[in-house]
Amino acid sequence: MRPAAAPHPAIRLLGQVWVWPALAMLCVGGYRLGTPQLWRDEVATWSAASRSLGDLLRLLQHIDASNGAYYLLMHAWTALFGESMIALRLPSVLAMAGAAAFVALTAERLFGGRVAAISGGLLFTVVPMASRYAQEARSYALVTCAVAAATWFLLRALERPGLRRWAPYCAAMAVAGAGHVISFSTVAGQLAVVLLHLWRTRDAVQRRLLWQYPLAVAVAALPAVPVLVLGSRQSGRQLGWITTPGLGSLWRVGASLFGSANVFHVFLLLALLALVLPGRRPSALQLALLAVLPVLVVWLASRGSTSYFLDRYLLFTVPAWASLAGGGVRAVYTTVAAAARRSRTPRQLRAAGLLLAVGLLAVPTAAALPKQSSVRHADSHSEEPYRAAADLIAAGYRPGDGLAAPLGDQSWAMLGPGVSYYLPAGVRPYPVFVERSAEQAEDLFPTECPQAERCVGEGQRIWLLVLGDTAEPLTALPDDQARALRSHYGAPDRVTPLGGVTLALLDRTTR
Repeated sequence: MRPAAAPHPAIRLLGQVWVWPALAMLCVGGYRLGTPQLWRDEVATWSAASRSLGDLLRLLQHIDASNGAYYLLMHAWTALFGESMIALRLPSVLAMAGAAAFVALTAERLFGGRVAAISGGLLFTVVPMASRYAQEARSYALVTCAVAAATWFLLRALERPGLRRWAPYCAAMAVAGAGHVISFSTVAGQLAVVLLHLWRTRDAVQRRLLWQYPLAVAVAALPAVPVLVLGSRQSGRQLGWITTPGLGSLWRVGASLFGSANVFHVFLLLALLALVLPGRRPSALQLALLAVLPVLVVWLASRGSTSYFLDRYLLFTVPAWASLAGGGVRAVYTTVAAAARRSRTPRQLRAAGLLLAVGLLAVPTAAALPKQSSVRHADSHSEEPYRAAADLIAAGYRPGDGLAAPLGDQSWAMLGPGVSYYLPAGVRPYPVFVERSAEQAEDLFPTECPQAERCVGEGQRIWLLVLGDTAEPLTALPDDQARALRSHYGAPDRVTPLGGVTLALLDRTTR
């Protein structure tokens, strides 16, 4: 009798539990990837990554060192794949797909079977904030993937400690820490998991973990040290706007972290089912520690002079919630299956258990759909319509035109760089009221000219951008800049409110 032919590698791949959640996140994250406009943080990514390596390194000495590793990665990426919106966002889509894969692998390792693995991975893909940051050119998706990977590698290392298993854990944690230092708070949850594991096993061999785990964390933390040192010097400038969290913030962060209160409540219910129903309660407890303790650590740290308590900074905890929710689905399914084995109608009960498991996946999906649309709408990320302003400027552009955009304490809006990103090649108005460009200033923002009259320029026309919708855009400028423009150009010829931004054209020839 001839032996059965081995299945094709593609068939074997599709049989892996992590493949389907990863494919689902690729589809969800890739859907209309180039539709939402870049918002100001993404414009900052483009501004930093598009500079020369020397300019980028000098920038990080003054601002945004906390994102330095990500900017360096994007500098190399854009050199290879370009600076289109899809190119800028594609690393985040891939990273979030990787996170979904590790969610499934973690659920499989802790709860066993395919039900928990596929359920956890698919539940992760329906979280509105997961799909949003899969479409954002920032470091949060990369950090989320790195922490999800570190969780899985840690669980493998706990089973059989050794260099080959600690090395990938160190690599994943190094990426997470360098990508965003706040993510290292996950060590609080990991430490609790290690101690729980030691208490449960009480094995002399496992006691090696008492020195192996701290050593692995110390090695993984090395790349984050320069980021932490430089970032701490810049924290007042970059984090001063984040308010100190109160007790109520601990509960409210769940809704903002998931992007929907309804979705968070469903995940919370599934987590409770995993913790209380018969099955693998210790495994559920480990994931609960990984999901909750980092949030508490960041909350406590934010009670000091600098607050770090922001939903997107804590996105890396969502994979643990998703794996735990997958365990909740499995707990319900196995409970019904156990009842089926004891009953006289096992087929009907097994079918009911399967339908219930599917329903537990469908409920958060239905709750997430409205939010999926709102958090990824074309203008949901920002009130600054960069593309609309750029289209109007490009349509009426003449060589020698200038562009005046908000500077100084309004530079945070990134109006100048944002509009410049969308302007076609060959349309480059000269900057007005700028003493030094952002590159020359070694900053994300240009240096404002101290004497407005000196920095108006000799152009016949100036395009003026101001924040807010107004019929009198000159009144939105500092007094010295408004006087300089009035004396050289008079009143604006055209004023176009764009929703959060007003574009005006000033022309010397029509005074």
